[in-house]
Amino acid sequence: MFTVYVYVLDTLADWELGYVTAELNSGRFFKKGAPSISVKTIGISKRPVKTMGGLTIIPDCIIGDIKVSRESVLLLPGANTWDNPEHSIILEKAREFLSADALVCAICGATAALANAGLLDQRLHTSNGVGYLEMVSPCYKGQNFYVDEPSVAEDNLITASSTGALLWAKQIIERLNVFQLDTLDAWYGYFNTGEAQHFFALMQTLSAKK
Repeated sequence: MFTVYVYVLDTLADWELGYVTAELNSGRFFKKGAPSISVKTIGISKRPVKTMGGLTIIPDCIIGDIKVSRESVLLLPGANTWDNPEHSIILEKAREFLSADALVCAICGATAALANAGLLDQRLHTSNGVGYLEMVSPCYKGQNFYVDEPSVAEDNLITASSTGALLWAKQIIERLNVFQLDTLDAWYGYFNTGEAQHFFALMQTLSAKK
């Protein structure tokens, strides 16, 4: 079983997590025999946080409750508050995840936080642009490893720009191996293009499973 830890913080960018958390938590398109997934929100404390969209989230657990293993996944969303020193604790946990070959997935502002912690200096990654990382992360030295794509998966690190949430979700789902490949292709095609042919292809892959 995989445990997916979703870090929640004030001004969390709601939309960046929507695709991936909905699919991993619901399991509605999972293939037969897929590993089970437990999605847990984690915070610095149990105090409620307020998202950018005005939603209130009460964390399920705190950072100290995280168990790091190859069956652990850490999701780090974008937010306007990543420069707060209190988040250094989760960044150290991200370092621990990467060292343990556990999956770390960061998007938008969270990539800047990883850059500032030196965690992107030797790993392929993306963000909102090299200039963005240089501007908001004074310690960033990973320019030679930057890839100008919406989302980049490399070993146990998956990073994305603020416009890469859908591809980021696809790469995370693929890495966890919970969808059939044809289901994943149809799912991504539909949400990426809105074309009905992909929706019907998605439904057909589910019918075939039954």
